[in-house]
Amino acid sequence: MLQQIHPKLPMRDKDATQKYYAQLGFRMAADYGDYLIVQRDAIEIHFFSFPELDPLSNYGQVYIRTNDIDQLYQSLLEKGVAIHPNAPLTEKPWGQKEFALLDPDHNLLTFGQSI
Repeated sequence: MLQQIHPKLPMRDKDATQKYYAQLGFRMAADYGDYLIVQRDAIEIHFFSFPELDPLSNYGQVYIRTNDIDQLYQSLLEKGVAIHPNAPLTEKPWGQKEFALLDPDHNLLTFGQSI
């Protein structure tokens, strides 16, 4: 019955959001002014304008599964993407290999693959 999920996250600056996600390999799928959709492979992330957002009090989070976490991690390092200082690529006790990033609005993006 359920087939997909498309998280909706806050953004303060559409151009900064689009630029950040482009370096992660996402392309712009739609731009509706105050609403942006980016896509990579089968993943879509939706963003709504929230110019008053205090990034330090933002708790937006997304968990994205991948089938080649080592390659993804390496490609992001090569592009100079900042990895969350508390979340480098690590094997977790719950059977996942994970790492995380913080976007410009402090939305936490965690990438994981089953071990």
